[in-house]
Amino acid sequence: MTTSGVRVRIAPSPTGEPHVGTAYIALFNYLFAKKHGGEFILRIEDTDATRSTPEFETKVLDALKWCGLKWSEGPDIGGPYGPYRQSDRKDIYKPFVEKIVDAGHGFRCFCTPERLEKMREAQRAAGLPPKYDGHCLNLTAEEVSTRVAAGEPHVVRMKIPTEGSCKFHDGVYGDVEIPWDAVDMQVLLKADGMPTYHMANVVDDHLMKITHVARGEEWLASVPKHILIYQYLGLEPPQFMHLSLMRNADKSKLSKRKNPTSISYYTALGYIPEALMNFLGLFFIQIAEGEELLTMDELAEKFDPENLSKAGAIFDIQKLDWLNGRWIREKLSEEEFQHRVLTWAMENSRLREGLKLSQSRISKLGELPDLTGFLFKSDLNLDPSAFAKIKSTPEELLEILNTVQPDLEKILEWNVETIEAELRAIADRMGKKLKVVVAPLFVAVSGSSRSLPLFDSMAILGRAVVRQRLKLAAQTVATLVGPKN
Repeated sequence: MTTSGVRVRIAPSPTGEPHVGTAYIALFNYLFAKKHGGEFILRIEDTDATRSTPEFETKVLDALKWCGLKWSEGPDIGGPYGPYRQSDRKDIYKPFVEKIVDAGHGFRCFCTPERLEKMREAQRAAGLPPKYDGHCLNLTAEEVSTRVAAGEPHVVRMKIPTEGSCKFHDGVYGDVEIPWDAVDMQVLLKADGMPTYHMANVVDDHLMKITHVARGEEWLASVPKHILIYQYLGLEPPQFMHLSLMRNADKSKLSKRKNPTSISYYTALGYIPEALMNFLGLFFIQIAEGEELLTMDELAEKFDPENLSKAGAIFDIQKLDWLNGRWIREKLSEEEFQHRVLTWAMENSRLREGLKLSQSRISKLGELPDLTGFLFKSDLNLDPSAFAKIKSTPEELLEILNTVQPDLEKILEWNVETIEAELRAIADRMGKKLKVVVAPLFVAVSGSSRSLPLFDSMAILGRAVVRQRLKLAAQTVATLVGPKN
């Protein structure tokens, strides 16, 4: 039981590599719970069945555990308000949706994806924000019953007030007012019977007795929908807090297309979790210069949710490097440092798999560093000359690298077999021989045209590191390509 009644949660979607933004929001909730003697809960929001995978869920749990975050309830440990995975709660949501429909606050929508796309195209062409036009809003009860009985696919949407605005208080932004005409008639239940994020979010927060919802500011515009769902169900909403997004130094949104954002990238490069949490925790506290090095307990002690900044949290990699270096030098004993190094080298079986691949390729152990060193390097420091031995033109090399990067993101399970299959498919789509496509990838991934087997190396390094190396390689090759006319 909590000493204060405070219950907060982190609810990531297992649709990709765990993002440092997830750790940022999770840390805030964790510190908030510690500050108030409350409970911190983990819930998996996998309503997106096409993109959610067990592999990514495992990665989410492993990444948050690596960060040093501990939850009192979750899909791995259970709890009194489970299940804690939305796909396991599918039957829970329908009665809540039916209650909204029966009360006249929701309606069944039979619009096809094709009609909705044409509607959005017309709205965009007219300079209007795309939102549902109410086409099925006034269908008669008889017509709805007939179409449902006939098995016609449909969704359930929520009705939105036609006048006025939604007013609410946010723990960071204060009093907020959003006009109802800016709010879409949100889908609550999809045609496959699964709830949308918005519906499941409200129901789960209610049933799990969540008292405070702290999440990224991108969800601020969704609050009117959520408040309306609470009202339609006759429930009391939690208190909302919307945290400023983490941004790059140029104030642009932190995204994997620009910079590494995966927690797995930072673990692979040898950042230690205490330093990453220290770095993220500084966004939530006020300290004097010289007080930057803080443990989790010290962060919780100084944490002040009443004094949060609306300014963007700048993800300054140089500051993270500085903090990480200080933690290694000042906080780890010799024995602990050695233990951390060995643990890092063995992470994801990197050392074991690297040695296995190397055994048949060396004549003496002293050759190992040159052969396997790329598996452990933070940066390959590629030079354009590294690509000189490849017969393809710089333009062709750049095309290959720029094509491979996004296509590899489509792989759901990252392993040798799926990587090879995708690269063979890419070669076919590009009309090139496989050896032509993989030649620049060898250099991009290992820094050399001769190295350990490519597919195995990519599997060992992991998706996040490979993504960043391909991006840096493309930037290097771009310097060889002349400016476009």
